Amino acid sequence: MTGARIRVLAAVVLIAAGAAGGWFWMGRGRVSTDDAQVDAHVTPIAARVGGTVGEVAVADNQPVKAGDVLVRIDLRDYEVALTRARAELADVEAAAHAASVAIPITATTTASNVAAAQSVVGQSEASVTEAEQGVAAARARVATAQARVREQEAGAARMARDVERLKGLLAKDEIAQQQFDAAVAAAEASKAATDSARAQVREAELAITAAESRVASARIRGQQSGAELRAAETAPQQVQATRARALAAAAQVEQKRALVRQAELNLEYAVVKAPIGGIVSRRAVEPGQVIQPGQPLMTIIPLNDVWITANFKETQLSDMRVGQRVTIEVDAYGGREFSGHVESIAAATGSRFSLLPPENATGNFVKVVQRVPVKIVLDAGQNDTQLLRAGMSVTPTVYTR
Repeated sequence: MTGARIRVLAAVVLIAAGAAGGWFWMGRGRVSTDDAQVDAHVTPIAARVGGTVGEVAVADNQPVKAGDVLVRIDLRDYEVALTRARAELADVEAAAHAASVAIPITATTTASNVAAAQSVVGQSEASVTEAEQGVAAARARVATAQARVREQEAGAARMARDVERLKGLLAKDEIAQQQFDAAVAAAEASKAATDSARAQVREAELAITAAESRVASARIRGQQSGAELRAAETAPQQVQATRARALAAAAQVEQKRALVRQAELNLEYAVVKAPIGGIVSRRAVEPGQVIQPGQPLMTIIPLNDVWITANFKETQLSDMRVGQRVTIEVDAYGGREFSGHVESIAAATGSRFSLLPPENATGNFVKVVQRVPVKIVLDAGQNDTQLLRAGMSVTPTVYTR
């Protein structure tokens, strides 16, 4: 009986030793950790311009593609700003064209004045020609000013209609008082601009009379050769002044073009589109909400580009290398395994990136095993169904041999 017990005990010991040896053999060449989770890019979406949200085209957890419309802001303010910028650009372009045309006119006029100082007849004819050109230019300015009056009157009428429409909405509390006051102010400003344009028409008409008077005076100045000679001595300065005005007008054109481009961009920014494809999360915007530039609206997470961040102990890294095979067990799916490989090993431990990193030289030192983040990427085709979600807990096993 004693011998049988010894044999049974020996058999148990052999089985236990075999199991321990098998466990040790199977455990060689691999390391694993349960301090790991799924990571993904989190792209915040923010407004680049402010305004009232007219439409929110997506919902939480909705998949979107790059270029899909997410939010539409009320475009009317930006359309008005673009129209105003384009009108101002047309105005300064006309002024710049007039200034550029004036350069050869001024040069020709001053040259004629020099010749007129030497020849009474020649000076008289050149002066008459110059004055007649001034009449034509003044008439052109009248036509331009009249066109601008029509444009301002149309804008003032449109803004007055807007005020009447908004007055009814204000009475129903469907719009803010601030929006109504802004519309009234814009209408008053447009009316003032119309009055200013009419004054410019009157001023241009008076300029025609003045130009015609200069024609008559030019014929009389044919006998004033001495005075014309003194005036001709300033010819180079007059040309330089005209060229300076032309350069200033050209600079204003460039400035207004930049404002038009900015207005176009603002109008484009009023439609917020998805920069990448992914899943919408943390939507924080609703229709009718007034938003400011830079205000967060939502986030987009692309689930087709996820990876594993595994925090291995520093003692587990001795045989770990980039490119080694990895199996990943996902807790959310009952331990379902995915395959991947080690892409990179962080250059510092996790504690180094903490808000208050440890400083061992300032007090008592207690050695603590540190953890180093390791980035593991999935093999192609492993997450085609996008089952893995950012933040899921996983258990990766790296095969080091």
